Amino acid sequence: MAARILHRLRDALGGGRGRDLRAGGGGAEDCPESSELEDDTEGLSTRLSGTLSFTSREEEEEEREEEEGGEDGAGEELGQPPPPTGAAPGAEDGERGAAAEHPGSGLLTRQLQELWRRSRGGLAPQRLLFEVTSASVVSERSSKYVLYTIYLIHSGRFDKAPAAIARRYSDFERLNRRLRCRFGCDMAGVAFPRKRLRRNFAAETIAKRSRAFEQFLSHLHSIAEIRRSPEFLEFFFLQDLRAAQRLTCTGMYREALAAWANAYRLQERLGAGGSGRFLLTLAGLAVCHQELDELGEAHGCCEQALRLLEAQGSHPLLGPFLQAHVHLAWKVGKDKRRSEARLQALQEAGPPLQPQPTLRECLVREPLG
Repeated sequence: MAARILHRLRDALGGGRGRDLRAGGGGAEDCPESSELEDDTEGLSTRLSGTLSFTSREEEEEEREEEEGGEDGAGEELGQPPPPTGAAPGAEDGERGAAAEHPGSGLLTRQLQELWRRSRGGLAPQRLLFEVTSASVVSERSSKYVLYTIYLIHSGRFDKAPAAIARRYSDFERLNRRLRCRFGCDMAGVAFPRKRLRRNFAAETIAKRSRAFEQFLSHLHSIAEIRRSPEFLEFFFLQDLRAAQRLTCTGMYREALAAWANAYRLQERLGAGGSGRFLLTLAGLAVCHQELDELGEAHGCCEQALRLLEAQGSHPLLGPFLQAHVHLAWKVGKDKRRSEARLQALQEAGPPLQPQPTLRECLVREPLG
């Protein structure tokens, strides 16, 4: 029975090619059905792949009526194409009755439709994934350690420029110790890989620690109080901010831009876009873009920062951002009247004859402990 159904599916998908061969006296009927099943199972699976479709209840009823109207096989004899879905033309009544005995099939289709609609509407929840993509043994003059590279990835989203960090065991251990001091109850159920006296650089040990660090970060991120804490957030981007600040101060703007950009991506994925560190990151991006004569990108960074500062009456970076935005808007030919009015109001409200520091001066002065 199964071989007969499979044979009819092949005929339906082949558009009558099998019937022409049988009419000509060759091929299919000269060979046993078992040999056909063994020889062509892979090809048939390929042709059947991707045939799942989501249809409404009305469409299902119309297709069912078409199948019932074609039970005599007249459409097949006239060489018409087979119905788009359902059993093959000319199927026996007993075979169609067996399919009708499963009322759960319609329910499954509706469940798939609902899942598809929810995913199309962006209602499916997204999670932040932590993936150790590589681990390398680093040997220095007085020490030897393993450096783990971790990517931060949003599930269900393709990242053209993923956010990445490189941390060693001591960095994870320091984070674990700080969090246990502040969040003792929440950290009670969080496991942390212990130190080993030997075989720390064995491939098996590194692989196990890589998976353990992924689970460790995922568990921490699942706890709301911890994932919003400075200890957790700065574990990811504070090193990049320090390196970017140092490179900016020494005039290495291209290298600094890469560090500022990675810190920006890390904060964005961690949901830290409203913090003071994020505004400092935008200032660093604006300064480096401007120094590299990328004025459009610098202007965009200033605009994003001013949108974040819209609801704040005063902020140490508000004046420098307004000043930079006015200058850059004039350079790129954008409207600067609103920023000029805000800057004038800010200057009138403050102490007289006190010049605003530039964004670069703010970057140099900002302590990053």
